[in-house]
Amino acid sequence: MMKQLKNIDTAFKHIRLFSAVLVIACCITCIYSIYTCLEVVNNAQQKIYLISDGKAIEAFAANRKDNVQVEARDHVKVFHERFFTLSPDEKTIESNMRQALNLADASAKTQYNDLMEKGYYRSIISGNVSQQVQCDSIVLNMEKQPIYFRYYGKQQIIRPTAILIRNLVTEGFLRDLKERSDNNPHGFLIERWAILSNNDIETIKR
Repeated sequence: MMKQLKNIDTAFKHIRLFSAVLVIACCITCIYSIYTCLEVVNNAQQKIYLISDGKAIEAFAANRKDNVQVEARDHVKVFHERFFTLSPDEKTIESNMRQALNLADASAKTQYNDLMEKGYYRSIISGNVSQQVQCDSIVLNMEKQPIYFRYYGKQQIIRPTAILIRNLVTEGFLRDLKERSDNNPHGFLIERWAILSNNDIETIKR
């Protein structure tokens, strides 16, 4: 009788141990499954799809800090492209200037007003002149806020009889607005913008 009770007690201990191991294994499996599901959901949320020329292109979301230099340079580049790309069409000039002035403070508006007063845009239209700008480099100082930048590029003024090449060096500061919009997709604002150099380099006859 005692032997049977001892066997029952031993069997009960084995069952209890097996049950404990089974419960622990189930808990580990559940935790792993939950973790895996969360990882899959998180990775899925990091993916976006862009439509370009009717094709879906997969892209990945990233922290703004990872791309701040890229975004800052592109903001400066786009501003200069909008401000200095001109054609002999009043509506095109107004559209480009409106887009440029959305990216900068009153310092850019002051430059625009000065050119307006000097009749620069009227001469572009009346003379059938077009103007383009090419970026050579953009230097950033990320050590302080707002971010200091210096833009180096070349300006091409195309007239009916000649093409004038000018150097273009500007400087300013980038303030992080902490929010984006359709008119300002990078969320920066150019401040204290100034043209340092804009001299003739070469004239090419057409």
